[in-house]
Amino acid sequence: MSSTRRVYKVYKKKRKRKRLLSFILVPIFVLALVGTGYAAFLYNKAENVLGGAYESIGKSSKRVAAVDPSEDNISVLFIGIDDSQKRNLKGNTRSDALMLATFNTKNKTIKLVSIPRDSYVHIPENDTYTKITHAHAIGGTKATVETVEELMQIPVDYYVKMNFNAFMDVVDALNGIKVDVPYEMLEQDSKDRKDAIHLMPGKQTLDGEEALAFVRTRHKDSDIYRGKRQQQVMQAIAAKAASAGAISKYTEVIDAIGDNMTTNLTFSEMKAFLDYVLSSDGLQLESLDLKGTDDNINGVYYYQLDDMSLEEIRNTLKTHLELTPEETDKFSASAENETTVQE
Repeated sequence: MSSTRRVYKVYKKKRKRKRLLSFILVPIFVLALVGTGYAAFLYNKAENVLGGAYESIGKSSKRVAAVDPSEDNISVLFIGIDDSQKRNLKGNTRSDALMLATFNTKNKTIKLVSIPRDSYVHIPENDTYTKITHAHAIGGTKATVETVEELMQIPVDYYVKMNFNAFMDVVDALNGIKVDVPYEMLEQDSKDRKDAIHLMPGKQTLDGEEALAFVRTRHKDSDIYRGKRQQQVMQAIAAKAASAGAISKYTEVIDAIGDNMTTNLTFSEMKAFLDYVLSSDGLQLESLDLKGTDDNINGVYYYQLDDMSLEEIRNTLKTHLELTPEETDKFSASAENETTVQE
């Protein structure tokens, strides 16, 4: 968004929002480890499951040439949706969580940024400005990827899309994850039963339902802190999946993912992420925070991203990906044509 656009007065509202926040683990980390598993059976099982999850959306138009995760710096967009049977949603739903990760193959480092679902952005699919969560409802995975590409000004090479059922099942398959709960929480469960989940502050092991409530809640803070909790849980899942004690649970993890995931990563490409997980320096993942302010436009709540924070993170990701001048130029042209919101 151009820095010359009008900044609207902030109207902070305390509103109840019944949103099923589906948070995405890093399945590529888990499944990459399968390649070093205890039996050919496990390997073949993972390969079969992932074969059914593959769904191409074509190569990023922002790339000069095709990329290979085993050789190139790449990016992955994690998309969380709620398409549970209980809600019986039809067609494309809104995305409930968006996390963009970049991978530097030389240093084996990862940069991770959460994009608040209410961020006010341009949707290229239908040339409108609205919440980024609407991109998936407007045009599915491809529209979401193209919106994030324009917003962050980097190519999005791959996506991994999962719903909240898979998230809970994977956490349970790993016998829970350890997190630090910052304050007492009363939250609905996955069946929308009010205050069914009660968490007390402190470090503890959460099961799937509790972990979902942990990343969903926003009663005492905001989308930014919810994004931080998402990142905390992502790191907890990755750490638990990479532990020696989790190997015996991989069959359950694979079954948990099942039909709840779609991705344009092939099984062969997923195995390329093994080095990031088993690096001698451990998992090197840095979380980046998008700053912004609450806003109200025509009576609708939005999250206005701070221009300086957005530009700083864009540059960090570009540097991490080591984009070529030709690839950088592709985004410069689109930025100049970006529509400015009028008063």
